[in-house]
Amino acid sequence: MRMTGGPLRWAAWGVVGATVVLAVVLASRFGLDPGLVNSPLLGQPAPQFDLLTLDESETVSSSDLAGDIVVVNFFASWCLECRNEHDDLVATADAFAGQGVTFVQIGYQEDADQSLAYLTEVGSSEVTRYLYDERSRTAIAYGVFGIPETFFIDPSGVVVGKIIGEADALILGATIDAIRRGETPGQQITGETQQQPD
Repeated sequence: MRMTGGPLRWAAWGVVGATVVLAVVLASRFGLDPGLVNSPLLGQPAPQFDLLTLDESETVSSSDLAGDIVVVNFFASWCLECRNEHDDLVATADAFAGQGVTFVQIGYQEDADQSLAYLTEVGSSEVTRYLYDERSRTAIAYGVFGIPETFFIDPSGVVVGKIIGEADALILGATIDAIRRGETPGQQITGETQQQPD
């Protein structure tokens, strides 16, 4: 009887061990925090877009920005973290103006009028392109799960960096400088994001 129970006991422990390992893998890949998984866009060509400016005065195409370092930030008026990082985005965009760096901010899941009203309230940069993403097609292409999210595209059009959460001028500037040196900054998680208005 002991001889039969031993192998069965070892088999049971093997099943338990395999279950634990599988649970850990699944939790790390499919848990509640998508920031734990690196963006599949890193190292890939940036999704293309042709979007109207918020005031509908012109269409901005991603192909027009080729050759620059492009910083793409997704924001909304209802996002607290977006409000917190806004002044730093404006200051950094202005600081790098005319140096081969273009900032693009794309409204996320709200009407252009709402985004415009927000920018009127908090201020804007004259060198940043503020765009309207009808039906969130560009956000979907970039895999945006919550905001703020900021993507960095190198002059060859490849996504080389991403910030999940609130960015400040120090992080933005350091990431841009790293790209200028030919480095690949990768993904940074700086804080919480919001998926929709509270």
